[in-house]
Amino acid sequence: MLTVPMATASAATPEPTKATIVLVHGALAGSSSWDGVISRLQADGYMVIAAADPLRSLKGDSDYVSGIVKNIKGPVVLVGHSYGGSIITDATTGADNVKALVYVAAYAPDAGESAFDLTGKFPGSVLPDALAPPIALADGAHDLYVQQSKFRPVFAADVAEKQVALMAVTQRPVTDVALKGVSGAPAWKSIPSWFVYGSADKVIPPAVHAFMAQRAGAKDTIVVRGASHVVMISHPSVVANLIEKAAAAAAK
Repeated sequence: MLTVPMATASAATPEPTKATIVLVHGALAGSSSWDGVISRLQADGYMVIAAADPLRSLKGDSDYVSGIVKNIKGPVVLVGHSYGGSIITDATTGADNVKALVYVAAYAPDAGESAFDLTGKFPGSVLPDALAPPIALADGAHDLYVQQSKFRPVFAADVAEKQVALMAVTQRPVTDVALKGVSGAPAWKSIPSWFVYGSADKVIPPAVHAFMAQRAGAKDTIVVRGASHVVMISHPSVVANLIEKAAAAAAK
């Protein structure tokens, strides 16, 4: 009977033939916001990880996602929604396997910029006026929520009312510290990027999206006519297709 040494068997294990897709949700949301995108990516044979980032601080959240990425074998496509874009911009330090970035209605800050800064770079965001009174935390930070009655017109005007009602109730709070956290050296300066956003985004003005995509030298930018800030929920096929396009480029 032939015995194969463990080291030999391990060395023979093939690397993944497709990139692993790591999805990073934004503020006031959770990993379930990616459900429609996940089902489509899985149907096409992709390994998907939806990271439940803490939403406590930009550095801490980025380090958390970076830890996940570093433990993945083979190429990775990092995808961020909203504040999750700030996270993927900073999470590639020491993670050489990240081959593509996809910004889904997301912030793509430059060094020294924050999500808070970019929201007000051009007029059009109605988010500040929709926030509920902040909740003071023991460390001096504040948890932020959106008023439930204002959640749909601000975040998800093109999503069914019953679904938005659940989203409003299950908001995951983000700290003001996280949204004001400034980015380090941006990953989009060295890693190819793709952008998709809605023309009716009321959180991050479309003019800000266009500015960030052009600045990053995006490989492709898709503007979904009439889509809200949660374009991955209202148009999951469009978002999944763009992610797969980035993944195909990453595998070359």
